[in-house]
Amino acid sequence: MNASDPLVRHVRAIFLSDIHLGTRGCQAEALLDFLRHHESDYLYLVGDIIDFWAMSRSIHWSPSQNTVVQKILRRARKGTRVIFIPGNHDEALREYTGTVFGDIELQREYIHQAADGRRYWLVHGDDFDQVTRHHRWVALLGDVAYNLLVSINARLSWLRRTLGIAGYWSLAGYAKRKVKSAVSFIYDFEDSVMHEARSRGVDGVICGHIHAVSQREVQGLTYMNCGDWVDSCTAIVEHPDGRFAIVDWGQELRSTGPRPALPLEEETVEA
Repeated sequence: MNASDPLVRHVRAIFLSDIHLGTRGCQAEALLDFLRHHESDYLYLVGDIIDFWAMSRSIHWSPSQNTVVQKILRRARKGTRVIFIPGNHDEALREYTGTVFGDIELQREYIHQAADGRRYWLVHGDDFDQVTRHHRWVALLGDVAYNLLVSINARLSWLRRTLGIAGYWSLAGYAKRKVKSAVSFIYDFEDSVMHEARSRGVDGVICGHIHAVSQREVQGLTYMNCGDWVDSCTAIVEHPDGRFAIVDWGQELRSTGPRPALPLEEETVEA
């Protein structure tokens, strides 16, 4: 499948964050489905792509997660400019920022210039999370609790499939949406990120970290959050004319079901 295929959407840039490879909650199959149907000139990985925090306790690395890595490497080698901005869960890679690994550029942060000339600051966002910055043990405890919900959700997903209930539903995402303090935290996070973006003189910010997809205007600046590939399966894309949009692939899969798979050789990294 390629960009000439009518099923493939060609966009100028794709922004992904919080994939959490190496964990049971990673929705690698859904991400592969998204990538099969989206080609781009730029691919930005906005942090928490690999979850070293979770992998220090136990590793869940499925064949589909391996294929995600292969597919990204293949795109970088075939001409897509791939830029990886490590987050807090893959912060070990931050010491390598400024280098190129397998045709993938590692950057601590980045400025993306859209087709219409507007400039967007790309950053994972954990620097603006007061819990992560100042109370790391609380963040780690929360991560353990979150992964427990994901584990429970895996069993619920099996039950849903057994009962013939289509689509993916996230217990962790549902719980987070129902907690009022989480809503307050999200707004505090967005305010902090936007305050910094304004001081940098950019037109907007694209971030991740909080697993809450968003696109909105704040006093003349654009705030965009990529969401995640654990709870929601969302991305931000830039169209060729400079317009940005949220792609809710989880919702698309719930509405239409999986698309046709590619031939196996298309998913394999060449030697």
